[in-house]
Amino acid sequence: MFQANTKVPLKTSIAYGLPGIGAGYMYLLLSLYVMKFSTDVLLISPVVMGLIFSASRIWDAFSDPVAGYLSDRTTLKFGRRRTWIIISCIPISIAFFAVFSPPASMQGEDLDRWMMFAILGFYSAMTLFFVPHMALGAELSTNYHERTRLFGVRHIFYTVGSILALGSMHYLIQEELRVNGNVRELASNLALWSVLITSLLIIYSVSRLKENPDYQDRVNKNPFKAFADVWKNPHARILIIILFIENVGGAAIGVLTLYIAQYVVEAPTWAPLIILAYMLPSTLSVPLWIPLSRKFGKVNLWVFSLFLTGVSFGGIFLILFAPDVEVRLLIIFIGAFFAGIAAGCGGAIGPSIKGDVIDYDEYLTGERKEGSYFAALNFVYKSAYGVMLLLTGFVLEYSGFIPNQDQTMEVKLALTSLYGLVPLICYSLGAVLLFYKFKLGEKEYEKIRTILDKS
Repeated sequence: MFQANTKVPLKTSIAYGLPGIGAGYMYLLLSLYVMKFSTDVLLISPVVMGLIFSASRIWDAFSDPVAGYLSDRTTLKFGRRRTWIIISCIPISIAFFAVFSPPASMQGEDLDRWMMFAILGFYSAMTLFFVPHMALGAELSTNYHERTRLFGVRHIFYTVGSILALGSMHYLIQEELRVNGNVRELASNLALWSVLITSLLIIYSVSRLKENPDYQDRVNKNPFKAFADVWKNPHARILIIILFIENVGGAAIGVLTLYIAQYVVEAPTWAPLIILAYMLPSTLSVPLWIPLSRKFGKVNLWVFSLFLTGVSFGGIFLILFAPDVEVRLLIIFIGAFFAGIAAGCGGAIGPSIKGDVIDYDEYLTGERKEGSYFAALNFVYKSAYGVMLLLTGFVLEYSGFIPNQDQTMEVKLALTSLYGLVPLICYSLGAVLLFYKFKLGEKEYEKIRTILDKS
């Protein structure tokens, strides 16, 4: 019998987290490098790329809810989550390979359309994986703190994949700087290996995990009613607002690191190490945050991590006034290190709190619709990212940005403001809202969990 409130075995946590290696690799490589790959290698206009990413967010308004609802409603014996996770392998592989392997002869509007369909396809395929996968994590345990450990393991694997992506990005940047370097060929080969390994990890994961049969077929047949319930849930509503604000700031970091390293710090080859200085403490700090969350509370610790992230990246704005490359590197490494420590907290605790909010929905409606909830939250994340990509495209275009050239002070000011001040404002605002408006703490959760377990 499935025991949702007991300790999750380590082997289950590992099996659940392993696909995060491939997902983290693909998402980071696409998030950090595809904009630069498109503008500096494929020579596509920044505005065009900004519009493509924004179009993908508009498409997500349809694809995310559909994926979430279909996952909730699936009643196959293999499982309502594992079925969609395994299906996602094929479209993820095709789309990710297409993003980094456009035909060499393709140019102009044809190339623009290729990238548009490839990026749209990738994000849609990743939705088929992410929404059921996150929903499955929320179902594997209903224990308030065990969920944090489970999602903490997932965060570690996801970050490991992201670190591997940094290594790939390092080789890609080196290839850009080489005389007669073939960036397209290298990107294509890396994409091929990544889709093969990711598919194997997903297959292994779903073969080892089990789903709670009691949660099957417990969602309203009306999809509009299911998503209306998400917004009616007061804890979910404030969480959606906070996550959107937070992720607008986070998207600035992801989109602009390579531009900052090359055009403001003036040390492009250091970009992967800057991101590594963020990723390593993000991974290594997870075992620290889990016991701290038991002592100080998940919500309080998440508030602290949001403030720490905002201040860390806000301080990076000082690189604009640093006298030389060495000082600029020191400032950005310090900021990345402390922001990474904070990210380890958010990566483990954030999804855990989302799972608590979903249990509150069960208390209100008697339904289990993790897919609908994570679809809504996933859409919020990607919408925030799309807003920042669109803004970045226009800022680069109209501040006078010229690829592969020394930039004017106006361009440097625009880039640094987006990279430092925007995250400072967004993360700080998110922390204030979370502290004053979010009310589902451990005591409140245990009350509703007791009622649910008796029903």
